[in-house]
Amino acid sequence: MFAVFKKLDWFFKRYWKRYVFAITALIIASAIGLIPPKLVGYIIDHIQFDTLTMQLLTMVILGYVTLTVVHYAISFLWDYTLFGGAVILERWMRSRLMDHFLNMSPTFFGKNRTGDLMARSTNDLKVISLTAGFGILTLVDSTTFMFMIIAVMGFTISWPLTFAALIPLPIMAVIMNKYGTAIHSRFTAAQAAFSDLNNSVLESIKGVRVVRAFVQEEQEEQRFQAMTEHVYAKNMEVTKIDALFEPTMKILVGLSYTIGLGYGAIQVFENKISLGDLVTFNVYLGMLIWPMFAVGELINILQRGNASLDRVNETLNYKADVTDAENPVDVQHPDTIDIDHLTFSYIGSGKNQLSDVSLHVRQGETIGVVGKTGAGKTTLFKLLLREYTRFEGSIKICGVDHANIRLNQLRNWIGYVPQDQMMFSKTIRENIQFGKADATDEEINRVMELAHFLEDIKALPEGLDTEVGESGVTLSGGQKQRVALARAFIKNPDILILDDALSAVDGKTEANIIAHLREERKHKTTFIAAHRLSAVAHADHIIVIEDGKIVEAGTHDVLMASKGWYYSQYIQQQLESSQKEVD
Repeated sequence: MFAVFKKLDWFFKRYWKRYVFAITALIIASAIGLIPPKLVGYIIDHIQFDTLTMQLLTMVILGYVTLTVVHYAISFLWDYTLFGGAVILERWMRSRLMDHFLNMSPTFFGKNRTGDLMARSTNDLKVISLTAGFGILTLVDSTTFMFMIIAVMGFTISWPLTFAALIPLPIMAVIMNKYGTAIHSRFTAAQAAFSDLNNSVLESIKGVRVVRAFVQEEQEEQRFQAMTEHVYAKNMEVTKIDALFEPTMKILVGLSYTIGLGYGAIQVFENKISLGDLVTFNVYLGMLIWPMFAVGELINILQRGNASLDRVNETLNYKADVTDAENPVDVQHPDTIDIDHLTFSYIGSGKNQLSDVSLHVRQGETIGVVGKTGAGKTTLFKLLLREYTRFEGSIKICGVDHANIRLNQLRNWIGYVPQDQMMFSKTIRENIQFGKADATDEEINRVMELAHFLEDIKALPEGLDTEVGESGVTLSGGQKQRVALARAFIKNPDILILDDALSAVDGKTEANIIAHLREERKHKTTFIAAHRLSAVAHADHIIVIEDGKIVEAGTHDVLMASKGWYYSQYIQQQLESSQKEVD
């Protein structure tokens, strides 16, 4: 049951002073809270024997007020310190998860759904935070505070009466243990169901246009309703166990009260304790309700916390597929890129996505990469970016295997515009500044001109300060592509990779962007993958990939002369373009 605290010992060791102070203050506050009932019994005994004076009553009242003020101050300190520590833990865990996500390769995100990762980053972290705050409180109250009350009841009133009133405690311990085991398994299942729901909602929102286009709103609603019912059912299973805690505790506490009042009254009649002692004893029994209830809460919280921590640790313990070499080599500048007999296949694909690919690239060259959909163009770029490590052959930069170059250095050289552009829910200015945080408006305007986006920005309601919405929903496909191009251009990378990044723009816009590229990147390396061959006709070297293999290579003129796939595709596209102009 206490395994969750063992798993969090790294945090408690770092902040042990905070927790020692909080627990000490909590114990002191609890000890002070035990004094007022004794004062009440003391006053009652004086009233019973007619010995109460105004001076004595005034002193007791002043003492009571003083204790209340001191108790309030100390309670504030332990509350602030203890729950402040819980907030720190949640912040730490969230930061660790975010760092972990940023260091993961596509393999990780292929194995873990986004909705599940979000659930672990929100709900599970809240439960872990509750464990480090409320869990510690219930641990102290259900142990130290409970034993303090029992000790005061036994030593200052009557041990026989105390033992009799605590008979229900062992029964409670057995029942709570069974409840705790059930809570752990059911809560784990409930969190897993919530993750599934989270992922489903995320997919539905991201694909809302497709849902509407295929008139699938009703089906999506039914699917969501079914998943909601499943989550509801799983949470109701947890709630059923939760609901048993309080009535069970009340029955056992009520039994303690019955024993305390009945046996206590007998002891008063036998003059073994005074009336004031009986009143004080019953006040202590009332105070004992929370520690006894805290036992159930403690088991509940610890089991939930343990389940959530296991889920989060499962994610954090996933080892990154791509890491820096033990002894990285420092390369000053990517003057050459050599791809030698590169062969690669995705895990479980059953076939090679790339086979025996070789390419030599010098600084300043533009390389065109063309071929049918699924030929392996994007896979080649992903290997250049070191998103995957398991492949045959080699990729070398300036003669150094790129696996031996620091990841940060490698990726700082590269500006990448993928097929699916990612727009952040920010302004256009902030999206472009993602490539260069301190970029000025002058620099932004310049790269927008290179991306042929200046006319579009003038038509937008707030110019650069226009919010693009989630995933750039307010922009057209062509506009998103050009903002993504501007974001890459402003980085001014040594190696620019455009992975079919001009597919959503018209031919005239494409020609203007290519002209700007040729002028701006005379001395820098550029890779362009495209289905429209006019985008790569100017390249220094063009490779045609088919089924993961290079089947043609050379300049535009050489490939046209060879009259292979490139030639026939180029002629076909030119005819289609001419036909569109006629129409």
